[in-house]
Amino acid sequence: MQAKVDWKGRLSFEGKADSGYSIALGAEAAVGGDADGFRPMELMALSLAGCTAMDVVSILQKKRQDMTAFEVQVDADRAADHPKVFTKAVITYLVSGHDVDEAAVVRAIELSSQRYCPAQAMLTQVFPMELHYQIFEEAGGKRELVKQGSYTPV
Repeated sequence: MQAKVDWKGRLSFEGKADSGYSIALGAEAAVGGDADGFRPMELMALSLAGCTAMDVVSILQKKRQDMTAFEVQVDADRAADHPKVFTKAVITYLVSGHDVDEAAVVRAIELSSQRYCPAQAMLTQVFPMELHYQIFEEAGGKRELVKQGSYTPV
């Protein structure tokens, strides 16, 4: 895999990778940037969320779960001092649908965490992560929380 960033001036960059897509990277005005793109640490959190989300959705689809919406939230704590690395993350999986099986959700999270998601496998070597889930039942345009819990690797 190859990735690169091209400098666009001040603290603005355009990132490109093998996929051919590009993304704007920038810095806050307080540090000399123009606030015109993602911050690099935001991209790390998004990479983690996206990696595990793709796994879990793929697994739940294979398990024929009737999902109507899916979201992964990553709340990452950072060190106060430079280099301000991530010190902990809480990942929350929000699954909406019809009669979504809790065991299927837990198994999908487990498989992503333990086998499939390279971002999670790499980053758990550096900081701890908590994995939580919420399952919502969709009915008549409303959504009701029906199950919630945590997955803890054994």
